[in-house]
Amino acid sequence: MAADLIIESEPIPEPRDRASDLGPFTRAKFMLVRGFLFTWARCFSLKGLYLFGVFFGFLEWTINYKRRRRFRERLAQVIGPTFDERDTAFIRRACLRHFIRIRCDKLFYLIFDKLPREKILKRVKWHNRHILDDALKRDKGAYVCLSHVGSHHVLTLLMALQGYRVAGVRDRNESALRRYVQKKCEETFPEFRAIRIFYADSYPRDLYRAFQDGLILGTALDVSRQRGANLRTASVTMFGQQREFLTGTLHIALRCGAPILQGFVVSRKNFYFHLHVLPALADADEAKDTPDVVQQSMQTYADNIAEHVRHHPCHISRV
Repeated sequence: MAADLIIESEPIPEPRDRASDLGPFTRAKFMLVRGFLFTWARCFSLKGLYLFGVFFGFLEWTINYKRRRRFRERLAQVIGPTFDERDTAFIRRACLRHFIRIRCDKLFYLIFDKLPREKILKRVKWHNRHILDDALKRDKGAYVCLSHVGSHHVLTLLMALQGYRVAGVRDRNESALRRYVQKKCEETFPEFRAIRIFYADSYPRDLYRAFQDGLILGTALDVSRQRGANLRTASVTMFGQQREFLTGTLHIALRCGAPILQGFVVSRKNFYFHLHVLPALADADEAKDTPDVVQQSMQTYADNIAEHVRHHPCHISRV
C-alpha cells in the first residue's frame, strides 16, 4: 500500500483484472505453495506455520550472504552517520530478525484469504486506535503517512477486514505474488473489492476525490531515490543526515482539510500484528498548505521514523 507519491489513479481495475496477466505456470506455482502452507497450518496450527517460517528464515539468513550484505548497507543508509559497524552483535541480531520477519509475513500473506475472519482479527492489536476513529468523524477522510518500515501490504488487508475504507498508492510494477493474493482476497472477502489502488505516475484529482469520499489514504514519503525533478520534496534531518522526502500528497491533504496522521505496523511472533497510530502531524482545524506547516510536519514525520527504527531495525524494507 505504501508507494512513494500518489498523484492520481487510472480507473480502478476490476478484481478479475488484477492478476489476469499471470501465466499458468505462475498461478500453478502459487496454488501449490498455498496448498502446502494451508495444509501445514491445518495440521500444526498457525503457530506451527510460524515456526516453519522461522526455520526457513534462519536457513536463508545462513546461506544468503549477499542479502545479508544488502541489509547491512540498507541499515547503514537509513541510520546514517550514527551507524556503528563495530556493533556486530546488534547488526547480526537485526539482520536475522529481518530474514525471519520477511519470511513469516510472506507465509501469512499467502494464505490470508484461507483463514477464518475471526482468527485473523484476534491477531491484531491496536495502539491509539481512537486517534484514527476520531479523525474519521470529521468526514474528510484521513491521510496516514506510512514509510518503508514494516509490511504495509499486510496492514492494508488487516484494516480493510476491520471495516475501514482504505486507499493506497503504489508503483505500477506490482509483484506477481501481490497481484495473485489481491485477487484471491477480493474473491473471498467483499471488503477488499472496495480498496482503491492509485498509481504513482498519474494526476492528483482522484486523491482529492478519495478524501472527499471519506477514505483513509496511505502513502510512504520516505524515498530512497529521486523519482523525478518535478516532484515536490522537503529537506529533513534524520539520524543527523539531510534527506529529501516527498510532500505531494501532504499538500493535497492540507488543501482538503484531511487529518494527517502517521502509522506503523509491527510484526510479532505467531503472526500477531501491532498497528500503531501516532498523533496528528498537523492541526486539521488550523493547518494550511504553507511552507512552514509542511516543513514542520515532515520533520516530525522523520523524527517518528527514526524513533521507530531504533526500536525495530529489523522492519526496514527494500533490502
